[in-house]
Amino acid sequence: MLGSGGFLPKDMSPEAAVEIFTQEGGVFLSRWAHYLAGVTWIGLLYYFNFVQVPTFAEFEAGTRTEAIRKLVPRALWWFRYGALLTVLSGFLILVFQDQTEGDYFKTTPGISISVGILLGLIMFANVWLVIWPNQKILIANAEGLAAGNEALPNAAAAARKAACASRTNALFSIPMLFFMGATSHFAGNYENGEGGQRAIYWALVVLIVVVFQAIALTAPAVGKPQAWHIDQHRNTIIAGFVLSAVLILLFEVLF
Repeated sequence: MLGSGGFLPKDMSPEAAVEIFTQEGGVFLSRWAHYLAGVTWIGLLYYFNFVQVPTFAEFEAGTRTEAIRKLVPRALWWFRYGALLTVLSGFLILVFQDQTEGDYFKTTPGISISVGILLGLIMFANVWLVIWPNQKILIANAEGLAAGNEALPNAAAAARKAACASRTNALFSIPMLFFMGATSHFAGNYENGEGGQRAIYWALVVLIVVVFQAIALTAPAVGKPQAWHIDQHRNTIIAGFVLSAVLILLFEVLF
């Protein structure tokens, strides 16, 4: 047992140990689960956007069909359940740390982590409500083609919808990871601010996020001006860092 003297380092007292079956242990385990699930989710998100999509574009039609049938369903299973476990474990962190009570979310650390939560929840919704339903159409289309059937008439539209949501998630992931990972080091350097400052900050954050998400949901055609950040992964990465800089700058100005 972790609390037994024989298992502790010589310079650690029993009082300093983490008891797994306590509230402190719950924080530790939920953070561990959050990291593992988050690495799985975001790692596959980057794989899909920066590796699979450009590689599939270079495949012959038959090879691409086989890859969609045999590779994509497995990757999507880990992808969507990684997203689910990330969200659930993140909620448990807040519960075990008692951050769902009191005025925590009115503080700058609370606001910072809330920005990460907002982006993460939108990304989660995109996974389950946009990417996965449209990918199921593409998988069914690949199965039909392999069986000698005609392509599904909605396959091209489904591919575009899934691609736009996935690229938007890749964009959101850059500021999301900053605000999730840097809150304890970054947000504490700012004053909590008054209610008006918090309202302005949130109004601007929500406006920016809604604009990007609305573009994703409308799935603009390739080459449209509003699809600049979607059509090339280089542009997605640039837009993600620019969005991060804007959200950090708003912290500087308002807090």
